Amino acid sequence: MHNFTPEDLLRFMYKETSSTQTAQILAALESDWSLREKLEVISSAQKRLKKLSLSPSKRTLENIMNYAEKGIAELSPQF
Repeated sequence: MHNFTPEDLLRFMYKETSSTQTAQILAALESDWSLREKLEVISSAQKRLKKLSLSPSKRTLENIMNYAEKGIAELSPQF
């Protein structure tokens, strides 16, 4: 029996394993509850990550806009 790493299971989930390795993992999943449990943990984490929404804070956006305005002011000819 082969010992699959979490990285192997991750590649399996994203369909990045060879056909041979995919077949080996599928066979191992049929008989190894521990491996199925590890795959479920990884799969659950992936689902939670898909739901995660990230955005910069309001302060960060204001800093970026202020920096851009300052840059424009420096580039504009002054009369």
